[in-house]
Amino acid sequence: MIELIIFVFILGYIFIALEHPLKIDKASSALVTGVLCWIIFVLYNGDSNSSVESLEHHIVEISEILFFLLGAMTIVELVDSHQGFSIITNKIQTLQKVKLLWILSFITFFFSAVLDNLTTAIVMATLLPRLIKEKHDIWFFAGMIILAANAGGAWSPMGDITTIMLWIDGQVSLKIIPAIFLPSLICMLVPLIYLSFNLKGKVARPIEDKIIDNQNFNVTLFERNFVFIAGFLGLLFVPVFKIITHMPPYMGMLLSLGVLWMMTEILHRKKDLETRLSLTVVGVLKKIDVATIYFFLGILLAVGVLQSTGLLAQLANFLDNKVGDIYVINF
Repeated sequence: MIELIIFVFILGYIFIALEHPLKIDKASSALVTGVLCWIIFVLYNGDSNSSVESLEHHIVEISEILFFLLGAMTIVELVDSHQGFSIITNKIQTLQKVKLLWILSFITFFFSAVLDNLTTAIVMATLLPRLIKEKHDIWFFAGMIILAANAGGAWSPMGDITTIMLWIDGQVSLKIIPAIFLPSLICMLVPLIYLSFNLKGKVARPIEDKIIDNQNFNVTLFERNFVFIAGFLGLLFVPVFKIITHMPPYMGMLLSLGVLWMMTEILHRKKDLETRLSLTVVGVLKKIDVATIYFFLGILLAVGVLQSTGLLAQLANFLDNKVGDIYVINF
C-alpha cells in the first residue's frame, strides 16, 4: 500500500511540474493525486472507519487554510477592483528591471513581516501585472517575490501563520526579531544580488495602467483610498485577532472580509445595480482564481495521506537518527 501511495504521489508531482509541456492544469493533477492516494489508503488500510476519520481530521485543517486563502484573495481582489493598488504602482516609476526588482523585493520583505508571507505573496502577485506587461517577466519577478516574502516572514512573530501559533504558545518571543533579521535579510539579498548581475534591460508597462481615469471605473478618489486603507488594515488585523482571541487566523480573515463587504455595500448603495455589483464582493467573487484553491486542496490532501500512513514521521525519525544536525537537515 505504502509503495503504491508513494508512486502515485511522485507521479502526480511530475504531472504538476510538467504542467506547461503537458498542457494539463496543475489543479486537476493535484486533485486526482490527492483523491487517489486517499482511495488507496482507505481500501488497503483494513479499517475503513479509522481511515475516513483520519480524512475528516485532515479536512478540518485543510479547510482552515483554504478559508484563509479565499478570504485573503477576495479582499485583495476587492481592493484591486477599486484601483487601490494604483496608490503603490503610481509611486513606482522606474522601468529598469534591476531597480524594479530591488524595490519590489524590499516592499515584499517588510510587508511580509507585518502581514504574513502568504497574504503578502497574494498582494504582490496582484501588483505585478499592473507593473509588468510580459508574462515571462512577471513569472521571473514572482519567483523573487516568493523568496522575499518567505525571508521577510521569518524574522517577525507575525510573519507566518505557523510563527503566530508558536508565538501564542510561548515557543518564540519578540527576541526573534534581532536574532533572525540579519539572516533573513541575507536570504533575500543573496539571490537578489545574483540576479542583479544577470538581469538587463527594461520592463514593458501595461498600456491600460499608464493613464488611470477613475470616472471610467465609477470609483472616486475617496472610495479608492478608503477601500485600500480598509483592506490593508483588515489584512493587518488578522495576526492581531489571533493574538487577542487565540482563534484560528482564518476566523480573523473572514471577519475582516465580512466588515469590508458591509463597508463597500454601504459605500456604493446609491449607484446603479451593475456598477454596485462590480465593486462589491458579489461581483469580485467571479474574479477569484478558484483553480488555485483546488490546487491547494489536492496538494494538502496528498500530504495528509503521507502523514496518516506515518511516512512523514518515519522520514523525520530517519533524518533525526541518521543525520542529527538540524542545520544539515534544513539544508
